[in-house]
Amino acid sequence: MKIILIYLIIINILAFVLMGMDKTKARKGAWRIPEKTLFLSAILGGSIGAWLGMYTFRHKTKHWYFVVGMPLILAIQVGIMFFFTGCGATEKVTKDDSANVVQDKQAQDDEEPSKDTETQTSSEPEELTLIMVGDVLLHDRVESAAKQGDGSYNYDALFANTKELIGEADLALVNQEVIIGGEEIGVGGYPAFNAPYEMADALADAGFDVICHGTNHALDRGATGIRNCIANWRENHPEIAVLGIHDSQESADNIYIIEQNGMRIAILNYTYGTNGISVPSDMPYAVDYLSEEKVIADIERAEAEADFTIVCPHWGTEYYLDADAMQQKWTSIFADHGVDLVLGTHPHVIGPIEQVGDMLVYYSLGNFVNWTSGTGDGVANRMVGGMAQIEVARENDDVVIKEYGVKPLITHVSEGYGGVRTYALEDYTASLEQENLIKKQDSNFSLSYAET
Repeated sequence: MKIILIYLIIINILAFVLMGMDKTKARKGAWRIPEKTLFLSAILGGSIGAWLGMYTFRHKTKHWYFVVGMPLILAIQVGIMFFFTGCGATEKVTKDDSANVVQDKQAQDDEEPSKDTETQTSSEPEELTLIMVGDVLLHDRVESAAKQGDGSYNYDALFANTKELIGEADLALVNQEVIIGGEEIGVGGYPAFNAPYEMADALADAGFDVICHGTNHALDRGATGIRNCIANWRENHPEIAVLGIHDSQESADNIYIIEQNGMRIAILNYTYGTNGISVPSDMPYAVDYLSEEKVIADIERAEAEADFTIVCPHWGTEYYLDADAMQQKWTSIFADHGVDLVLGTHPHVIGPIEQVGDMLVYYSLGNFVNWTSGTGDGVANRMVGGMAQIEVARENDDVVIKEYGVKPLITHVSEGYGGVRTYALEDYTASLEQENLIKKQDSNFSLSYAET
């Protein structure tokens, strides 16, 4: 019995440590511990350690098979233990044994603290991991790759290779470049984008929590596109926050604050413009623009009501790899009014990361999904994006950034259903590079090019 107890202690410590190691690897973008190894450690007796590790490190808690599987394994193991120790070892209790039991029970009662005794509980540190990816840009060929034989759409392939990375984060944001107005107003790519509702289903299934719709393409399909898009999100995915567009003044007057892991996080989303398309006369509130008066008012409210403020501006110059004058102007405004983190989109290429005082700025995360029709030098840059990875934590009364980085991503494009997919660059292979049709549009494209 002593040997079994020692084994159980060791295997549970091992399972706990494996969870912590894999969480650390996920944050650093390193090679991961296979999920089957984590499950094997639980099956071999380490289910308590694995389950505790999940919630101590906040790891795998968005994966239903871990959330359900680990407690199920534990329950089965406890049931087996009771079966063998209870049913097979029943003993008769003598009068002397009864007396001993009574004495032991009395001793336990004497040792128990009274109800008035105060107990100390250790609180977990307040930490939160968040990620954001750049533009989901649904060109015609991306739409075609999602169209099934029966004419319906399924976009799951776009996110199949990054879904686990997205699910690891406590909070996952994405810039949904194009409106999701449904097939009834016509599916189309550049210049007047619109996606079917299945696009929203795929984003939800991928694990995104916040959708930034405040982009220059928000009004491509006018008021109907806005209304359809918001109604679909509200009806089918009410758990997901949709920012940057509105179907009422009441919605436009609110700011989004999420309370998670003991922290209140405000997230604001604005666009520099809408390609010269004016807001509908009966919907002046439809899109959140980078208007100085509104932005400053929103930030001041966020600073008063939240612990940490994030701004997601759709800004900058397309295909420009550095920060332009507009971005620099708004960066100063954000910093002057207390913003903590800026996650920028729109240029379709990766931009610099800069610390401005206490504020961290990602100027551009590039494209997350795209298949441009462009050709020539520079097209390869549009196939490489970045996943911003940030860890925030409470230190005394402040919520601050503890760690940050970026995981390089690459869009793979090929003909046929499911032919457009995004990969972490570290998972992209030389054989996939040879199959990527973007090489025909820009001969500079290669795995080594993407790595630089």
